[in-house]
Amino acid sequence: MSSFPEDDAFDAAERQSLSQQAMAARPAPYLDGLNPAQRQAVEALDGPVLMLAGAGTGKTKALTTRIAHLLNTGKARPNEILAVTFTNKAAREMKERVAQLLGQTVEGMPWLGTFHAICVKLLRRHAELVGLKSNFTILDTDDQIRLLKQLIVAADIDEKRWPPRMLSGIIDNWKNRAWTPDKVPAGEANAFNRRGTELYAQYQARLKELNAVDFGDLLLHVLTIFQTHEDVLQQYQRWFRYILVDEYQDTNVAQYLWLRLLAQGHRNVCCVGDDDQSIYGWRGAEVGNILRFEKDFPGATVVRLEQNYRSTPHILAAASGVIAANEGRLGKTLFTDLTEGEKLRLIGHWDGEEEARWIGEELEAMQGGTRGLRPMSLDDCAILVRASHQMRAFEDRFLTIGLPYRVIGGPRFYERMEIRDAMAYFRVACSPDDDLAFERIANTPKRGAGDKAQQTMQRTARSNGVSLLEGARLAVSADLLTGKAKGQIGTLVEQFDRWHEKALDPKQNHVELAEQILDESGYTAMWQNDKTPEAPGRLENLKELVKALEEFDNLQGFLEHVALIMDNETEEQGAKVSIMTLHAAKGLEFPAVFLPGWEDGLFPSQRSMDESGLKGLEEERRLAYVGITRAQELCTISFAANRRVYGQWQSALPSRFIDELPEAHVEVLTPPGLYGGGYGAAAPSAAPGPGIMDRAAEANVYNSPGWRRLQARQAQRPMSQPRESRTQVIDLDAVSAFTQGDRVFHKKFGYGYVMGIEGDKLDIEFEKAGAKKVVAKFVVAAERADDVPF
Repeated sequence: MSSFPEDDAFDAAERQSLSQQAMAARPAPYLDGLNPAQRQAVEALDGPVLMLAGAGTGKTKALTTRIAHLLNTGKARPNEILAVTFTNKAAREMKERVAQLLGQTVEGMPWLGTFHAICVKLLRRHAELVGLKSNFTILDTDDQIRLLKQLIVAADIDEKRWPPRMLSGIIDNWKNRAWTPDKVPAGEANAFNRRGTELYAQYQARLKELNAVDFGDLLLHVLTIFQTHEDVLQQYQRWFRYILVDEYQDTNVAQYLWLRLLAQGHRNVCCVGDDDQSIYGWRGAEVGNILRFEKDFPGATVVRLEQNYRSTPHILAAASGVIAANEGRLGKTLFTDLTEGEKLRLIGHWDGEEEARWIGEELEAMQGGTRGLRPMSLDDCAILVRASHQMRAFEDRFLTIGLPYRVIGGPRFYERMEIRDAMAYFRVACSPDDDLAFERIANTPKRGAGDKAQQTMQRTARSNGVSLLEGARLAVSADLLTGKAKGQIGTLVEQFDRWHEKALDPKQNHVELAEQILDESGYTAMWQNDKTPEAPGRLENLKELVKALEEFDNLQGFLEHVALIMDNETEEQGAKVSIMTLHAAKGLEFPAVFLPGWEDGLFPSQRSMDESGLKGLEEERRLAYVGITRAQELCTISFAANRRVYGQWQSALPSRFIDELPEAHVEVLTPPGLYGGGYGAAAPSAAPGPGIMDRAAEANVYNSPGWRRLQARQAQRPMSQPRESRTQVIDLDAVSAFTQGDRVFHKKFGYGYVMGIEGDKLDIEFEKAGAKKVVAKFVVAAERADDVPF
């Protein structure tokens, strides 16, 4: 079973002797490049160590040097070190860096890898202890969904009302919390129509029959083995003399328990992380794991890496000012040897489109050097957004002015599947002869028109010399299509006739027509009923697409615009500005960073605050800290006075995080005249005015002095809004529209799914409280559209 001898063959005295000889014989030049804190973290080899590593403080360098030092001093052999990372890329980089430090390839480090990779090895060794064979297969998501669907149908449960993806998400959450079917708490047992735990048990039993596991099982099964077979646990506790864990703040409950069990042997565990960068709570990460490290491991050495090698003093001070408002943190103060640098820049705009225009102009100016700054390549610049739907305004602007860009973590806006689908619907509505567009969406959403039906329509179109849409019409009328396809394709053809007529009508509101097409076709409902993590983000992108239509006179004009800008773009190599979400930016750095959309509700996200309260707000603040600390030389934060929310202009509130920025480290660029004059420090120096940290006014529901200043100045000069908004009345008391399958949150009952709708009353199946009938205004949407990486 083992690939290395047991430690009994190497007694403590002999090991200590060899260790002393190795330390005397081998020089350690790799220690010379460390600062005092890094060196302390590297040399504190024995006992529990928490390496609290701030952003840009060289934690990877310290972690890899620690491994090299363990090997070089003879403290451990390569196969006695367990080093856990979160990505395969990080594991590869760690192994390469250790080899560079030692000047030779490190052979035999089988226990350096991700949680899943290491657990696969462990589980294959001991599979029989959980009823599996060592050649078990690992199911992908599609296989899991198919298996769960079989169980739901067999249990005589309506799969449309209770979709398999919903159950998959519930089970995955339980596995992240280390709950086997018999350990799911009573408070969670009401999940999935009170049959969640029953189906979970059936799912696990079926997996064993298939000799299969899903990704959650890899950790859960090994944890179960450790908890129920003490001899196996003790074997690995002896073998793993030194344990190192990267990104400890991102561990979930199951990972935490697994690590704690293994570390109880030699207690030589070193966890590296930053509580201020714990931003993945929405996918199971528990910041509390790192916060209670000293309690879990009494006598632990805590080393704070605070010397930053990335950013200027102003950027670090701004980030520290924001994160200091969090109560749940261990605390540290970043500093740098740099003495110069630009202040963090803050600018307000009339609306989101103006924000995109300004950033585009600034990027163009920065390439030639501006305001005394060194010229910067577009590769040096990044735009980090809170929600992926914010990208559309920037992509539109950059495509229009020919500014090269790349989207990190996903496709560009107009290349996304849901956008291409929606555009195909619009194209056929405007041009019924567009066969390629019709072919794309004829069976999206599913209309029973599989390959055979599509071939029939194409054959009919060719033989009659007509378009594919007309071919579909002829195939329906001639009874060439059967079953579901005949009725649904017939309906689709009639819908396109109606939509085409409206598209030609100059009096028709083309924005309303676009919404009508997406709704009547069933395309919007398809994503509303989809329970994958990506679905909420796709719905937000569709809303953003419809919003873009408002800038054009008709649907055809918009289609021409998109076709032209997409045709003009080139994939040639060259410098490009990077656009990504804040979540995707973790671990990256850029000389210049733009942080747009700092408005309450957008950032911090209203959805996160509604779902998790103070805990959610603190995670949002950590996300702000991550965003600011991505910048090396220049950081620009922007916000808009107006944002279009679900098709209506609303006054936007400057983010409460703006008021936590220390005034001495911020340069406000907001032009005179906005909000009736200068904003904060932008006001003329001779004129007295409120500063960025002004907190004299009475707190309101948002607790944002920035918004109070905005309101005060609005009295001097009415806030300008785009012309469309002046004739619109925004009904702030309107009941939110929910659809069946939506995930919602209630302050008393928690999370649940909408099962039925009757007027303003909703039938909701709450995950903990069971079925309830509640009025719609007492719940909020709980889908995480703004947490999807792309």
